[in-house]
Amino acid sequence: MCYQIKILIMMYRTLDKTIATLETELSAARTLQESLLNGSPVSEDFKVSESIGRRKYRMVIGINTAFSSRKRRDSIRYTWMPRGEKRKQLEEQKGVIIRFVIGHSAIAGGIIDRAIEAEDRKHGDFMKIDHVEGYLALSGKTKTYFATAVSLWDADFYVKVDDDVHVNIATLGQILSKQAWKPRVYMGCMKSGPVLSEKGVRYYEPEHWKFGEPGNKYFRHATGQLYAISKDLATYISINKHVLHKYINEDVSLGSWFLGLDVEHIDDRRLCCGTPPDCEWKAQAGNTCAASFDWKCSGICNSEGRIWEVHNKCAEGDKALWNSTF
Repeated sequence: MCYQIKILIMMYRTLDKTIATLETELSAARTLQESLLNGSPVSEDFKVSESIGRRKYRMVIGINTAFSSRKRRDSIRYTWMPRGEKRKQLEEQKGVIIRFVIGHSAIAGGIIDRAIEAEDRKHGDFMKIDHVEGYLALSGKTKTYFATAVSLWDADFYVKVDDDVHVNIATLGQILSKQAWKPRVYMGCMKSGPVLSEKGVRYYEPEHWKFGEPGNKYFRHATGQLYAISKDLATYISINKHVLHKYINEDVSLGSWFLGLDVEHIDDRRLCCGTPPDCEWKAQAGNTCAASFDWKCSGICNSEGRIWEVHNKCAEGDKALWNSTF
């Protein structure tokens, strides 16, 4: 009897997720149809997600990077991110896509863009998006990343991580797989920091007045070093990207886009462990971290060199990745 109940629950969850996916795709189709009937311009990169005929992936991991971060990228390539054929093997066998996410300079095709093209020819691990790079434009970059990723790959989850964070891919996959049957999931290390209204300070919020009286805090949102959203939410961003407001801080922007929606916020502290000894102790206790960084630096301090230390002491190991099921 208990076994039959479990089967019914699993069938219900699968059906619920299927219905939610169809509703999202129907909404996207209606949006496209209305734009065509009204004569409104339709973005070239707008694509209705089709489940039929598309390979299904577990997750897409987009590593947010900048033109000046070549050393950071190389440190990731030689620590937690598989390279070359192993990265392709990861896509085929485990359903995990990993790309460095980069836009273009204000003058497209300049020397900076050509340097990225040369690096991509060597490694083949970039995801180039239609976005002008700049620190104050991170909210727009995040929006474009999710919209582009969901049009390229049909995945259960879309992850954004900074290029100065150490990631254990298998552990991350296992954490996300437990939520895969849910239609609208927003996962990370949730916080609610103060809205900073003083000009010149780090994380100053120019639109602080929108959040009420001085001293108020932001709504609950995931910290920006690493977070993941389910396919339905990435599709929602893609459909509504032209009207989603961008605050100065990209993690705040992402959280604001889900306010008022039926979204499950999942706070998982394995997505924001500290560097050794924190992640080392947790690994030794059998509670391996999915992501590690230093809060004081909003990433691993001096990550080009120190990420090796984190990897040596806190990595899950190759066997964990290739033997894992998620």
